[in-house]
Amino acid sequence: MIRNRVLATLVALGVVGALAFGFVGFAPNRLLSGRPVALWDAVSAPVLWVVAAAWLALAAASLAPPGRGRDRLALVVGLGLVLALLAGAGEAATRLAATAPSPSARTSLGAGFWLMLFAAALAAVDALQRLAAGMALRALAILLVGAGALALAASGQLSELSLAKEYANRREVFLAELLRHVALVAGAVLVAVAVGVPLGLAAQRRPRTGGIVFGALNLLQTIPSIALFGLLIGPLSWLAAAVPALQDLGVRGIGATPALVALVLYSLLPVARNTQAGLASVSPAVVEAARGMGLTPGQILLGVEVPIALPVLISGLRIVTVQAIGLAVVAALIGAGGLGTFVFQGLGQNAVDLVLLGALATILLALAADLGFQFLLGLTRRSA
Repeated sequence: MIRNRVLATLVALGVVGALAFGFVGFAPNRLLSGRPVALWDAVSAPVLWVVAAAWLALAAASLAPPGRGRDRLALVVGLGLVLALLAGAGEAATRLAATAPSPSARTSLGAGFWLMLFAAALAAVDALQRLAAGMALRALAILLVGAGALALAASGQLSELSLAKEYANRREVFLAELLRHVALVAGAVLVAVAVGVPLGLAAQRRPRTGGIVFGALNLLQTIPSIALFGLLIGPLSWLAAAVPALQDLGVRGIGATPALVALVLYSLLPVARNTQAGLASVSPAVVEAARGMGLTPGQILLGVEVPIALPVLISGLRIVTVQAIGLAVVAALIGAGGLGTFVFQGLGQNAVDLVLLGALATILLALAADLGFQFLLGLTRRSA
């Protein structure tokens, strides 16, 4: 009888990925679609046995009675399977490159690889949740997988993959665009905090003002990101032409300026809403006690209300940052740069691995930001 239906479903998904789809794709060059290569044709026998044994272990864990031992097994096997799949993909790329008739041949990651990787990663996540793992164990699991992936990359095991070749061809540009992406997001979040926190405070102190503020901010959220970027081009171009000093500061109708403005506008609602909710969660009795002690309104706000509301405020910043990291990809369409540059270049060139270079980097950046805010949130709750 199945005891863990989630894990059993993930095992079934992994088996379907292995049997029904190609583990990697092999193409004559980066622009042509590759032919799928099955797992058993792509990797050596030892790797194949390791992957098969891992799926069997996860299947056995889904049938085992509930317990920490079962969940620990699923965690270890899931994390190990992620690294085994990466190593297998690298080995497959190396073997196929050795038999390729042209040095321009490329080996890309197939649908089977992504399905198995997705299932293995979710199996580890499910185990962490069932173990009620704290931030330390979650961070350790991520660090182990990250260190293993970096070790595979440093050893050259992954160098023949098309994704790795796209990165190698654009290493300096990639780092520059990554820093540009981070700078754009950081600038937008800082400005959103500087504007959104006072708006949230005003909304909490004056409900009528809050209705107007949140009505306007909700309206902004309904505008599609591409449309908002386009709407800002005209006014900012006119402003830069009318005030040459602003043009000297870098204000343009395209580029970083409209991207920054749009990201700030999209970030205001979560910041203001969480500020209002956090301050509203402070007990009136606590505020009255502080007032009875002779504290001024400013002292009550900074010394009493803000510390109590801090976990809610950090949750808002977490939402804003992850949202801004994703939206900043679209900003590449108006010349703002960032990781979206590779996404749209890849779409224009029909180069899937170039799209993945930007998309995967964006996902990892968002996950890193989310993990950092979770850690910070845990510290604030522990000290509260």
